[in-house]
Amino acid sequence: MNIAIIGTGAYGIALALMFHKNNNKISMWTKFEEEKERIINERENKKVLPGVKIPDDITISNDIEETIKDKELIVIAVPAGFVDDVSFEIGKYYQDNQYVLLASKGIERNSCLFVGDIFKRHVKTKKYGVISGPSFAVDMVTNCPIGLTMASGNKKTRLVVRKALESDSIKIRESRDVIGVEICGSIKNVIAIAAGMLDGMGYPESTQAMFIVESLHDIKELISKLGGDRKTILSYAGFGDLLLTATSKKSRNFSYGRLLGSKAPKSEVEAYVSTTTIEGLYTIQSIYKLLKNKRVRIPIINLIYDIIEGKKKVDSLPEFLINKK
Repeated sequence: MNIAIIGTGAYGIALALMFHKNNNKISMWTKFEEEKERIINERENKKVLPGVKIPDDITISNDIEETIKDKELIVIAVPAGFVDDVSFEIGKYYQDNQYVLLASKGIERNSCLFVGDIFKRHVKTKKYGVISGPSFAVDMVTNCPIGLTMASGNKKTRLVVRKALESDSIKIRESRDVIGVEICGSIKNVIAIAAGMLDGMGYPESTQAMFIVESLHDIKELISKLGGDRKTILSYAGFGDLLLTATSKKSRNFSYGRLLGSKAPKSEVEAYVSTTTIEGLYTIQSIYKLLKNKRVRIPIINLIYDIIEGKKKVDSLPEFLINKK
């Protein structure tokens, strides 16, 4: 199968290698000319996945029309904030026989739209789906067993993605609950920030476990109130991804929260934010606004928002857990 990967970040590269492993022909796109030339010359992206080689037969381009032309599957793997721009460009050249897989996660700040809705704003098709699950790029590229949830309302899209990606190290469970998977994929980054706060404050695994369980209940309610299936919380995209992101120091969101919890100097926190993509920071603004607009109350989200905005002290988090109804 001919596949286009939009994005040359860590997750885009990891997915490219997994598709390539199954003998698919891969083309990758990056917006930046300098990044394109560096990857072509070095056959790796040292900034995000140092030491992980990109096979010579994977092409790299910054021409999006060239990248997606005649491809059977288009995979969008850019940070949430760039999905609108790349979807607009894809919409200019998209062909009706192409399938699209959204590996990006998050909510647009101004519109409060999830990634799937942002994409549909520019590309009119039912042949799209979303993928999410506990899968750090560095683990994926070493062929560790990884479980992913792939959701689409279109059965053929689910089959196409599964055939192209599933392997001896990648297991895919199908779902039709696109909104539920998108909520889980977005909100887990926010929850991971709070988990990092607890770790930074020195609380043990027992407190972390308590926090994760309370968060699962809240996410389940959020899924239901926004029109998804409560059961999705028990999927790879739900509990699986939350467990990974909210307990691992490999998680950028967890690491950021850890800095806040340990009350690191402001300069250190700002330096980390300026050099690291922290999706949870982008998402918390959007989800807070979305819930306020829909008059939906999810207390844990409000508290994390208030702590990040400096309206409440990080020390209020453990007290909140005890008093939470």
